[in-house]
Amino acid sequence: MTSLIDSHCHLDGERFAEDRSAVIERARAAGVELMLAIGTGDGPPDLEAGIRLAEAYPFIYATVGVHPHEAAKVTEETWPALIALTAHPKCVAVGEIGLDYHYDFSPRDVQQRVFVRQMEIARAAGQPIIIHTREAWADTVTLIREHWAVELGGIFHCFSGGPAEAQQALDLGFHVSFSGIVTFPKATEIHEAARMVPADRILVETDAPYLAPIPYRGKRNEPAYVVETAKRVAELRGVSFETLAEQTTENWRRLCLQVGRRNG
Repeated sequence: MTSLIDSHCHLDGERFAEDRSAVIERARAAGVELMLAIGTGDGPPDLEAGIRLAEAYPFIYATVGVHPHEAAKVTEETWPALIALTAHPKCVAVGEIGLDYHYDFSPRDVQQRVFVRQMEIARAAGQPIIIHTREAWADTVTLIREHWAVELGGIFHCFSGGPAEAQQALDLGFHVSFSGIVTFPKATEIHEAARMVPADRILVETDAPYLAPIPYRGKRNEPAYVVETAKRVAELRGVSFETLAEQTTENWRRLCLQVGRRNG
């Protein structure tokens, strides 16, 4: 069976409370060999949402971080706790971090300060970062240029821009990850971006439980459905599903498991 990696999923929340184990089993049965559990959870003070899952399953890795929605929850106690968690053997990245100006759940200046501080923490840990940006592209790119170590790289997750934005992400040293949105017929700009990202910088994800791909659109997303996203990206790029799966798997492993002290 062809293997895939779901490079971004939120398995800790209430929407999986009743059947989390079954969801994970379905993913494995579908060929998802590894999953990256995003550790932002409901925000501080709990920073271990992803770590708990990674400790329970050998094929789940984790991130730690504060989502821009929860930036206002940060206290001085948050930073030493976050720093300590980056040393966990199953923690492979800091994220998802960034800026979200759509909802403004946290003030924009607070989001920016928290974003910059987390880039500093990730740089000190030698870990890549996973970027969330919504209606804040220019500020996100500016802060990355000013504060990030390009050689460590990272992921623009759930990419929703076009070729121009994809090129900016690539120029910053990042991978570009496509979610179920790429299966939507009207997402033509994202389709073009999926065609032009180099083979060694492309990833696929679910962002489960959000943004389920066709044919599951409107339902709760889960890691098994990353297969549908990968099939669509392969089709857009004119390669086989097997080739796309091999490329994205190798890309994720190289970025997240072969940097610094990684032992994956």
